[in-house]
Amino acid sequence: MKPHTQVCVIGGGVVGCSVLYHLTRLGWTDVMLIERSELTSGSTWHAAGGFHTLNGDTNMAALQGYTIRLYRELEEITGLSCGLHHVGGVTLADTPERLDMLKAERAKHRFMGLETELVTPEEIRRLAPITNTEGILGGLYDPLDGHLDPSGTTHAYARAARMAGAEIVLRTPVLETNPRPDGSWEVVTEQGTVIAEHLVNAAGLWAREVGRLAGIYLPLHPMEHQYLVTDDIPEIYERDAEHPHVMDPGGESYLRQEGRGLCIGFYEQGAEPWAVDGTPLDFGHELLADKLEKVADSIEFAYRRYPVLERAGVKSVINGPFTFAPDGNPLVGPVPGLRNYWAACAVMAGFSQGGGVGLSLAQWMVEGEPERDVFAMDVARYGDWITPGYTRPKVTENYQRRFSVSYPNEELPAARLFRTTPMYDIFKDMGAVFGHQYGLEVVNYFALPGEPDYEIPSFRRSNAWDATAREVAAVRGAVGINEVHNFGKYRVTGPGARRWLNTIMAGRIPAEGRISLTPMLAPSGRIMGDFTVSCLGPEDFQLTASYAAQAFHMRWFEQHMAKGVTIENVSDRLTGFQIAGPRARALLARVTRADVSADAFRFMDVKRLDIGLTRALVQRVSYTGDLGYEIYVDAMDQRALWEALWSAGQDLGIRPFGMRAMMSLRLDRFFGAWMHEFSPDYTPAETGLDRFVRHDKDADFIGKAAMLRDRDAGPARRLCAFAVEAADADVVAYEPIWLDGRVVGFCTSGGYSHHAGVSVAQGFVPSDRITEDLEVEIEILGDRRRARRLTTPLFDPDGARMRG
Repeated sequence: MKPHTQVCVIGGGVVGCSVLYHLTRLGWTDVMLIERSELTSGSTWHAAGGFHTLNGDTNMAALQGYTIRLYRELEEITGLSCGLHHVGGVTLADTPERLDMLKAERAKHRFMGLETELVTPEEIRRLAPITNTEGILGGLYDPLDGHLDPSGTTHAYARAARMAGAEIVLRTPVLETNPRPDGSWEVVTEQGTVIAEHLVNAAGLWAREVGRLAGIYLPLHPMEHQYLVTDDIPEIYERDAEHPHVMDPGGESYLRQEGRGLCIGFYEQGAEPWAVDGTPLDFGHELLADKLEKVADSIEFAYRRYPVLERAGVKSVINGPFTFAPDGNPLVGPVPGLRNYWAACAVMAGFSQGGGVGLSLAQWMVEGEPERDVFAMDVARYGDWITPGYTRPKVTENYQRRFSVSYPNEELPAARLFRTTPMYDIFKDMGAVFGHQYGLEVVNYFALPGEPDYEIPSFRRSNAWDATAREVAAVRGAVGINEVHNFGKYRVTGPGARRWLNTIMAGRIPAEGRISLTPMLAPSGRIMGDFTVSCLGPEDFQLTASYAAQAFHMRWFEQHMAKGVTIENVSDRLTGFQIAGPRARALLARVTRADVSADAFRFMDVKRLDIGLTRALVQRVSYTGDLGYEIYVDAMDQRALWEALWSAGQDLGIRPFGMRAMMSLRLDRFFGAWMHEFSPDYTPAETGLDRFVRHDKDADFIGKAAMLRDRDAGPARRLCAFAVEAADADVVAYEPIWLDGRVVGFCTSGGYSHHAGVSVAQGFVPSDRITEDLEVEIEILGDRRRARRLTTPLFDPDGARMRG
């Protein structure tokens, strides 16, 4: 075992071997993998080996497509067989809601280039004749679905890496991982110590334990999972071709051919977390005891769906553990707070996702960023607030919902009421219906007495419609009040603060007492964040951005930190309210002795004011697009601030509003949202954020060279807003945009403008097809709806009220 390496990968399952291979593929060949036992020990060896492209996140689906296409290449490189069976697969829909979900997924696949298709019950019977289609409304067929040999595939990755110069060390448990002052890692094993410039935790079932060696908690948990293999079945072995996969969400099962019989697995409701207090160090090639009583109901359902099972004996039962993160997606990327420590774990669908995980992580390490937005699997999508007590019920919930319908407006119940603001009980008493973001309870809307106190999940307009309309009307007609707790907030101080901000932000850094809007870019010129920057003093700034991106943004700040700068995440220490609407200025004037007239408190000003009992930081800006103010106080002062504003606003028509109304209000002005219009997949020139970029400022800001190239070349696509002739469903995201009978773009977000009475969508269209009077079709739940381009905001088109 060599004493020094550029990268040490811990874990010899399919994910670790994929990372190792992709590092060599991108040119890093001084790399090694250390495995405590043998390759495939842990979850890999007993996996069912299925692969598919279906995933609610389009970038994850694309990476799964890459993974599947990679296997033939691996076989050609190594001469080893991956045991590939490209048999296709169909997902069944037994309710209108499941069919809506499949229609939405098929629509996403159109612009991704995936050749899936919706099929009828008759077509399902031809594709998968053992299926009883009674009660089935349709399905989604994917020709890329299939299965493989888990062991052969893992060894193919390993051989390809070895052929490029990688070293693989087996039967060598890692005992310690110790950071060194230069950012490298000391990896202590039973066979000696290795100094690694980079460390990758791909330890699978033991990722928690390996993380603890570095003093970190990775939010993942192993779950028991069972599948059965049957004896020979004539209806299977007498076929001319291999039987396709069948996913039956209603029965919580997946089925495929295994030899001359069938393999069927279950995601049952009686799911059990495994190894709650840690994975045993001596576990490896063992299986868990059969627990068929847990899946008895699922088996009974499967007998009705596939009657041939009633006549088939059971050859074997496999019960083994594998790991989930709270949302079911992997944990990948640089771990916040540590230098050169990378995660590649919680990959529950290793043979669908392992190749994409390996590629993305290798690009991140070698090239500085992955080629596509991978926030859905970024380890930084969770912050230091997350705990094992939160992870365990969320993982269990995710397992139980593996085949459930995922609605765009659904708020899941597990591990809720974990993090709240001081306003929670007041808002609850006022009829608040809460969602959650980054572990925090966030008001979606307020129900009136007698209305349901929950939002019914739906792909179509929900029962929150009337409440949202009321709240929008209150903002546009009087004054609305909404918490600002769900903004990420950062304090940047020190003699180097302005110089550093000019380097890390692409836009103008404001003068004292003023605010600016600016994108933050990657070296590629893609968007890493959209920020409000407030200058509070010569060496004192406040930044605000998306609440859910805190760990993501703090990691970026720390990676690019400079001398003379201190940055603090104050997101939960600083909270307050925004007030917006035509009477917002009148309300503010009632609660402060300061002059807040239009001339004294201009649009994009920031001031410190005494409001009631509190000392507050007030910014004249509003995401609603209306006259408005953001008011920030210490969290301990929030209720006092509420009392001052609420009591003073009664005769002004003050009304609380939630995020459903906020998302409707921002559409009136075509404002973008983080991870919708603005994400690491897009550039400022494409999205319109280039109007906030200062190409001519002296600072050589990150992404400047790429931005200048984009400016000179012009973007190939641009963001447009559309009015859609919708029925009872609006755009959510990723719906395809049709022009002249073909898909030319996709939607980034949408919804209903209750102020204008118009269904609105935003999306990308090729620049050379954009005209003032552009008309397109947008596919919503399988129906192509006419849409016309909007060039003038639906509210306050000249900004007179917002700026006045």
